[in-house]
Amino acid sequence: MGVWIDTDMGFDDIAAILVVGQSEYEIDGVSLVFGNTPLPQVIMNAAGAASAFGWTFPIHTGRAMPVLGKLETAQAILGKTGIPTSGKGLPEAPTLAESDVFAALCRWLEGQGRHRILALGPLTNIAAVALARPDLATRIDDLVWMGGGVTSGNHTASAEFNALADPEALAIVIAHGLPLRMVDLDLCRKVLARPEDAEPVRHAGGANAELIADMFSGYIGIGTSRGRPGMAIYDPSAAVAFIAPDIVTFRPARIDVELQGALTRGRTVVETRATHAAFNAQFAADIDADRARAIILAALVNEARK
Repeated sequence: MGVWIDTDMGFDDIAAILVVGQSEYEIDGVSLVFGNTPLPQVIMNAAGAASAFGWTFPIHTGRAMPVLGKLETAQAILGKTGIPTSGKGLPEAPTLAESDVFAALCRWLEGQGRHRILALGPLTNIAAVALARPDLATRIDDLVWMGGGVTSGNHTASAEFNALADPEALAIVIAHGLPLRMVDLDLCRKVLARPEDAEPVRHAGGANAELIADMFSGYIGIGTSRGRPGMAIYDPSAAVAFIAPDIVTFRPARIDVELQGALTRGRTVVETRATHAAFNAQFAADIDADRARAIILAALVNEARK
């Protein structure tokens, strides 16, 4: 069964791709979008990851700017490359060949079978298809998105980063009735990586063991440097929800996004009372955190053994 992954290619995106790649699903294509960093660095990260991990699936260049407003990145937290590390970083690799994601996504959606998308960044690429080819957007059977916050944000007090980076894109996806399943901050924060989790990766014995462990340690350090015991494993948790739905409890809701206000722009508003709104999406309400951690850590260790 083939699936599509849309990503801004930080470390947790790479880990999410490894989770999907080691499942029963075949990755038909990957599309890149601005987010963790500006798009040129996202492309460099993708080229380095493809070289390091031997990825053979097509990788397509996507949108560099949001639908409206200024470019927002997470470099203040993640650093210039979007991938903090305790040592080794992704290798330099020849730049990816230009390949327009809009055309590639349209071709994929025209194909037979189910069309499931795992989105790990701003929803700009998906919104472009919804606007220009709504006939093809209706062929999306499942859109699992790591983004939003039921209770609060992280990039601002109100907004989670992927929502804030392009709230209009999220609004377009919602308005077009795409089958959105939101895996939000609150859910992902139940699945933590701790410093000691990098050690089995480091000692796995493969060619990339140290590389993966160093990037994993750098990622975990985002949390520990702020006095936390570990770091929420955001994108891989969405990947677990994508490949192992029995581990995650989804509930119907009315989801909308705020488009105005310096303090409220990008906030996801989640109404769970059927008496107060017509439901238009689902959100991940609970997860078996132990099983999710086991799947994610196994994916990293398995890759580090190669």
